Amino acid sequence: MRDSHTDDESRDGQTRTDGGEPSEARRASSDRRTDGGTDAAGADEVKLDPWGSSTIADYRKLFEQFGIEEFDAVLPDVPNPHYLMRRGVIFGHRDYDPVAEAMREGDDFAALSGFMPTGDPHIGHKMVFDEIIWHQQQGADAYGLIADLEAHAARGLTWAEIDEHARSYVLSLLALGFDPEEGELYRQSENRELQDLAFELGAEANASELQAIYDFDGETNISYMQSVVTQMADILYPQLDEPKPTVIPVGPDQDPHMRLARDLAARMRYFGVTEAFASFEAQPEERPLLRQAYDAREEYAEDPEMPRCGEAADWLRDHEPASADARESAVEKLTNAGKEPLRPRTRIFDRRATDAAFEALIEAVDGEKRVYDEHVDAFDLSQSEAEEIARQVELDNGGYGFLPPSSIYHRFMTGLTGGKMSSSIPASHISLLDDPADGYGKVKSATTGGRATAEEQREKGGKADECPVYELYAYLLSGDDDEFATEVYEECVGGERLCGGCKEQAAELMAQFLEDHQEKRAEWEEKLDELDIDLDTDRKRS
Repeated sequence: MRDSHTDDESRDGQTRTDGGEPSEARRASSDRRTDGGTDAAGADEVKLDPWGSSTIADYRKLFEQFGIEEFDAVLPDVPNPHYLMRRGVIFGHRDYDPVAEAMREGDDFAALSGFMPTGDPHIGHKMVFDEIIWHQQQGADAYGLIADLEAHAARGLTWAEIDEHARSYVLSLLALGFDPEEGELYRQSENRELQDLAFELGAEANASELQAIYDFDGETNISYMQSVVTQMADILYPQLDEPKPTVIPVGPDQDPHMRLARDLAARMRYFGVTEAFASFEAQPEERPLLRQAYDAREEYAEDPEMPRCGEAADWLRDHEPASADARESAVEKLTNAGKEPLRPRTRIFDRRATDAAFEALIEAVDGEKRVYDEHVDAFDLSQSEAEEIARQVELDNGGYGFLPPSSIYHRFMTGLTGGKMSSSIPASHISLLDDPADGYGKVKSATTGGRATAEEQREKGGKADECPVYELYAYLLSGDDDEFATEVYEECVGGERLCGGCKEQAAELMAQFLEDHQEKRAEWEEKLDELDIDLDTDRKRS
């Protein structure tokens, strides 16, 4: 995991995800489209590659194909949401609800993202910087990491190059408001706890799995593979002291990392918790059928207070659930169980627990229970209560007790030249180190969503949804001022705002931002040696 704008080629795309009419605040977003499309030339089909250079052709497919959830659904539950959330720039999430709940309740939570030091930080990185800083301001334990092992293994940068870029990333993060006294900055290569965790996680992953996820092949070097496991350790690092909701702000291309990290977090757990109805183990697709059979017990059971598995098998055999395969296997298991009672219970099963931890679990489960070789069935515990008991037993017996890490996903900024934002095309992006005059000039030369003539624009209005300059307003230049961003949008699409004046205003705001940012960088540079992070490695200069 690391910020998605660190690739040589960044992505673009500006779509609405809900198909509905945006609120006033969300109209300030650059995406009022309702078809989920993108106007990026040459946009690829959806492919989530953390090291690739494809665009996201259709953000809706991320919901359908990969299970990313729409951020709109959780937005009302977020206290004081960031403007990137309000405007739909942050468009998706995985399991952000526990983070939002921790914010509301004042509980512990964390936010982390990483930056691969392969070049100068630019305005695409600023989105992630801002997301980390905002979560810190909401009470999160905040972490900013330099993915130097990944830069060395995956990109072949020398350690001298990495040191230079790492210093620059840290300076911009601090200049934008990261509080190093309340948060933690670290380099992968200098964090022994992180490396130890990566070693443990590596025992739960295998080469064929990484090959399937990342298209690694026989030519992929081992250090490159190890850098993936190190990123998994980064994602779980905030939970080393104690389990807590943790959010990782990234672009959607980083979702493969998040899915693997959530999977590894579960594999590291001593115990799992699920619903069960008998002593046998049911597959996830079979459990709804068992619940259906149990709920229908009045129809078939000789004693509805004690329905038997064999009776439930006969009933289920005559019904038509959605999956015939699941019904067949469920019926077989129920038949084999015969006269065993069909009875709901919460099952705590052994994933990788020590003998001592399993014995401790048995002792910790109160009320009626059944103990088997590899699981304990509790009849008086809800699943949430069982989860708490299992996690505490794990922690008491040397385990991690990880919670599944959460993530939020932001849209990619369009390059100022209209295509991809690429560090290899200086005119397409603005570096946070650009001279303010150069930043001014890049904005003045940027592609717009304007019409062919001023007369046509006044008549038909501009196409703000296709305009890289409007994106600058929505993503950066308007700051927290939704009213201003909305005003720019409405004036553009209403034909009142012409591109020349709009670009002049944006260029002046950009130059002022760069000037202010670089002044703050200079202030922090004088204090950089006081921070608890070593930005001058003594590693071999290979």
